[in-house]
Amino acid sequence: MLTKEQLWNRISEGIHFLDGATGSNLLRSGMPRGCCTEQWALAHPDIIIDLQRQYAQSGSQILYAPTFQAQPIALERVGLDKETETVNAQLVALSRLAAPECLIAGDLTTLAAFCESWNPDNIDLLIENYRRQIRGLIDGGADLLVAETLMYPQEAEAILAAAELENAGAILYSFIMTADASLFSGGDAVPVLRDLADSGAAAVGFNCVAADMMTPYLVRKLAKEIRIPILCKPNAGNPIINSAGIAEYDMDTNEFAELLLACRQSGAKLLGGCCGTTPAHIAAAKALLDPTF
Repeated sequence: MLTKEQLWNRISEGIHFLDGATGSNLLRSGMPRGCCTEQWALAHPDIIIDLQRQYAQSGSQILYAPTFQAQPIALERVGLDKETETVNAQLVALSRLAAPECLIAGDLTTLAAFCESWNPDNIDLLIENYRRQIRGLIDGGADLLVAETLMYPQEAEAILAAAELENAGAILYSFIMTADASLFSGGDAVPVLRDLADSGAAAVGFNCVAADMMTPYLVRKLAKEIRIPILCKPNAGNPIINSAGIAEYDMDTNEFAELLLACRQSGAKLLGGCCGTTPAHIAAAKALLDPTF
């Protein structure tokens, strides 16, 4: 894995493009609602390889492996918890096969949805789940880790501890937050992100926020207070549920590109998309922000 310093060297010359959504694109490709995404992706490797390849061709330089909910506590519902390390390693390998020229980030997320009695202070439970996932991501050859859609500071603390136990390298931390930089769990995000920066995070920021005129303001607030790269991965506007029960988002590719331009001008260095975004959204942003591509 890359160290924090090695990743910084990679992105020192300017912005770096992340990928866009995975789940919403897989649903459009036939994945049933409510299934285990990781299990489905392994059963349909051609589809995930094609999606990752499209992101690479659109300008993404860092791809998130489809390991979002590949922790033991989540995989247990489909009987794959004992294969946690293997599942993560295989999904990293599929992403590498799709785009060998890109950096592959092992993707981790909140465990709140999978704890029957959610207690973010149950650090031992969090660390054990994240540790096994991180072991698989490292075994699979991930270049870095990204902890995204986090809700609670304790989740980031557990990931930090698990990563240290597994001798992991560079880690990006990305929280759900409001336009005034409040965390989902309440409280100001800035001190939490500052503490993560002091503890060795390679980048911090947000994802899965509704993309609107307040998004650049959020970037500016974070960039003013934090001296490591800021990550910005908003949704493609607001969701509208279609007749098939699938969320469609109301921001077109050009509007999204303009928004990412404003976020770049506000201080974001790692740019991508979350819910509702597609390779076309990334391509439009890349064309606007990097016309030489």
